[in-house]
Amino acid sequence: MIDRLINNFLKFGLLSQVEKEAIIESTEIKEFRKGDFLLREGQKAINSYFVLKGCVRQYNLANGVENTTHFFTEDEWIISADEISENPCSMHNWICMEECTLVTGNEQKAQLLFSKFPKLETISRKVVESEFSKIQSSILAYHSLTPEQRYLSLLDKQPDIIQRVPQYHIASYIGVKPESLSRIRKRVFQKNGL
Repeated sequence: MIDRLINNFLKFGLLSQVEKEAIIESTEIKEFRKGDFLLREGQKAINSYFVLKGCVRQYNLANGVENTTHFFTEDEWIISADEISENPCSMHNWICMEECTLVTGNEQKAQLLFSKFPKLETISRKVVESEFSKIQSSILAYHSLTPEQRYLSLLDKQPDIIQRVPQYHIASYIGVKPESLSRIRKRVFQKNGL
């Protein structure tokens, strides 16, 4: 399973065998149960994660209503922008939607690795930049697409999510009520002849 983490790093730069071994030796893999929180709104975001197995939902609360903003699945990073902001308290929650196997990391562990292998700092920076670019694209898409287009985009980018999480979380993610999602799904299936 750890090969998936190494392969993800390789997308951003070449690694020597020694660097690969250092990553493997410093890697901490943890198991989480369905319903476990990795982070709660208002807490300081200390850890970042890489999903080896499972699904994590990101959401925030507004007037007591959960607003789903992302689903993290296999081979995705879970990194909080709150870690680098002036307000270190998280504005969102991360909850495991399934049993999860995650690589767990933090700044302290990373700095120890970077001091021995400076190239890993460059690669890690590229990982973070890539993740934040995805977040920006997601925000832009949310504001420029209709709910039906958001649903189609989710089907295109993460088709398995539809089977893995309750439909009311999908509705929240695309910004509609569950009954509106039912109508959207019906239209999509009719258009595609399903």
